[in-house]
Amino acid sequence: MTTEKTWFGHPRGLTILFLTNMWEQFSFYGMRTLLVYYMTKQLLLVQDTSSLIYGLYTGCAYFTPLVGGFIADRYLGKRRAIIIGGSVMALGHFMMTQEPLFYVALATIAIGNGLFLPTLPSQIKDLYQPDDPRAGRAYNVYYVGVNIGGVLAMLGCGTLGELYGWHWGFGAAGVGMVLGLVIYLAGQRYLPAQALQPRPVQVSAPRTGMTRDTLLLLFGLGLSVTLFRSAYEQMGNTIMLWADSGVDKMAGHFAIPMTWFISLNPASVMLLTPLLLAWWRRREAAGHDPLPTRRMATGALIVGASYLLLATLSWNAGATAVHWTWFALFWVVLTLGELFILPTGLGLFARLAPPRFGATTVASWFLATFAGNMCAGVVGTLWTRMSHPAFFALLAAICALAALGLRLMDTRARRISPGFRPQADPG
Repeated sequence: MTTEKTWFGHPRGLTILFLTNMWEQFSFYGMRTLLVYYMTKQLLLVQDTSSLIYGLYTGCAYFTPLVGGFIADRYLGKRRAIIIGGSVMALGHFMMTQEPLFYVALATIAIGNGLFLPTLPSQIKDLYQPDDPRAGRAYNVYYVGVNIGGVLAMLGCGTLGELYGWHWGFGAAGVGMVLGLVIYLAGQRYLPAQALQPRPVQVSAPRTGMTRDTLLLLFGLGLSVTLFRSAYEQMGNTIMLWADSGVDKMAGHFAIPMTWFISLNPASVMLLTPLLLAWWRRREAAGHDPLPTRRMATGALIVGASYLLLATLSWNAGATAVHWTWFALFWVVLTLGELFILPTGLGLFARLAPPRFGATTVASWFLATFAGNMCAGVVGTLWTRMSHPAFFALLAAICALAALGLRLMDTRARRISPGFRPQADPG
């Protein structure tokens, strides 16, 4: 492991993981951005069916990491898991360019994602010493990579798919995955040695090294995040269906492509993350050091507020379309809340992972994502059975319940807080 600082005062390995993740997210979100439109406009599936398929696919893409993380820890090692998983994902994206292979392609991407997704972020912890105060911030930096890839995906894959044909967008997603693999392989000398070897097989049952409080905390966080994601994940599902007809997308004589609006989410992450990190550092220096569970609960409430904004706008507009500037504001507010909850949760799962069980523990975070996405597909079926204001109000209520669940974890989080509370970042 090298300690040379080259990017935001962090080890070079973080830059390699950041860039690899960026291009993987370009491929994943590029395809997902087009998925609902492709099913409803090209395959001519009805809304209920497309919402369920969307939820099933995104859910499975976050369930397979539970198995993939175990395989990476026990048999393959992180490096092999990433190479195999990324290659399978690239194959699946290229298969999406062939309409008869649609369902097979979705399954292929989900399988590859199972090896890739939990293994990459689990390497972040290995870049730092246990007492390195930069470790907690590293996950926010890493999360920016997710969203740079997301911006490029919406503008690249999304624009190609909408304007030139769906298959061009899907093909571009495959190219992005290949670029991510090339970067990962080229940067091997900056990555931790632990990535090369699998965990040795033990005859006796392995000790996880987790206390009862830690296990119960992670379980409670997982349940709350599952509930939260059932509302959050509507942004790629019913929100886009509403925006297709409920938002006035004209800017003068130019019709703004729908995928450009989704790009406001990752773009806002890029702009807001440095500001939030600086604000959190100032508050910690002043003695205000909130528990991560409280930070996550705040994020859930902010996302709920973004859905209340849509409920109000759609109620006031009635049968008329909402101006696109209000829709843009929705994305900014939603993203602000997302930054409080999602990278914080990922960081907790990764930092509380026992030695040599990193990928498996991170995979359990994605298990909550899987369950939440599956629930999001079910919630999405209510879209045609409720008025739009009522549906958006329901999403806000779900976020509020998730925030309550996270606050109920405060007591248990306080018992083990020395292991993960934020520390001042000298970088």
